[in-house]
Amino acid sequence: MTFGFCAQAFASTFVPALPADEAMQLLKDGNARYAAGESKHQHQGADRRAETATGGQHPVATIIGCSDSREPLEIIFDQGVGDIFVIRVAGNVAGPDELGSIEYGVGHLGTPVILVLGHTGCGAVTAAVENARVHGNIPALINQIKPAVAKAKYWTPTARGAELLSKAIKANVWLTMENILRKSAEVREAVKDGQVLLVGGIYDLTTGKVEWLGQHPEQGKILAAASLVHKPKPKPKPKPKPKPKAESDSAAEAPAAEASAAETPGDAASAKSSASSAPVAPAKSGKTGKTGKPAKSTRSGKGGKAAKPATSDAQDEINPNAHSEGAGELLAPEPAAPAKSAKARHK
Repeated sequence: MTFGFCAQAFASTFVPALPADEAMQLLKDGNARYAAGESKHQHQGADRRAETATGGQHPVATIIGCSDSREPLEIIFDQGVGDIFVIRVAGNVAGPDELGSIEYGVGHLGTPVILVLGHTGCGAVTAAVENARVHGNIPALINQIKPAVAKAKYWTPTARGAELLSKAIKANVWLTMENILRKSAEVREAVKDGQVLLVGGIYDLTTGKVEWLGQHPEQGKILAAASLVHKPKPKPKPKPKPKPKAESDSAAEAPAAEASAAETPGDAASAKSSASSAPVAPAKSGKTGKTGKPAKSTRSGKGGKAAKPATSDAQDEINPNAHSEGAGELLAPEPAAPAKSAKARHK
């Protein structure tokens, strides 16, 4: 079982419980019986409960009325269990929750009639007319009724007191009907196609009778205006794809990328300057190596023969930076041995 329906598919799938004119007649006859004190109290027994529990509900109308306890909708229309789909809210306004409920009643349950029912002496409309100080979440509710009060004052600028309240109650019914048509695409299309009848009424608390207002006097204009506002927008054209770059541009960009990645000459010179400026530890004479023997001098001895250079271990002792980073540049080069004379070579 699905909740709701698609506006485009509604026209072909909507199956009303019965024709709209027959549903309207059932409501009118039931209210006449109630007002005359001749209610039948039908569809209220155990058999009806069992029937609707297993066979589902098939109401003849969706009615949005006020929460006022003096306006019990099933009773004033002399209907029973499963006969009408009821939505009650103070001031019979149509906000998102009420609109969703109306759409469910029409689209899922197939009610051919939507009735917006106000009533005399409505407290919510009275608060809007008197601009009363209210609390909690009530201001949000009253604000939905204030446009109807403004219309009533516009229609009859001289109206005051009970007259203004009466006109505001009627204007509020018209306003709710207008909001339903403007804000519900599903209901709007159903009404436009003649599959659903949207009407208004005002219940008199004293007499028990309903004053039937019929369709909204400007329903045609509202439907036309709403259809223009909610007309689907055309899909935007796809943007053209950017052209690929030419090969010459790619070739020109390659040297620039390589140049930016390479090290600059200034950076290399700075690194060498830092390495050459580091101090070199002076060699100490008489220092012994790991073998315990004194290191041999690198100076030439008698006979012009050069002495062997010191071992690597001895160099480590003399130069503590020998194994540190960049030590190869810090050590001074070994002095070259003196060249033998030509006379010595021929001996």
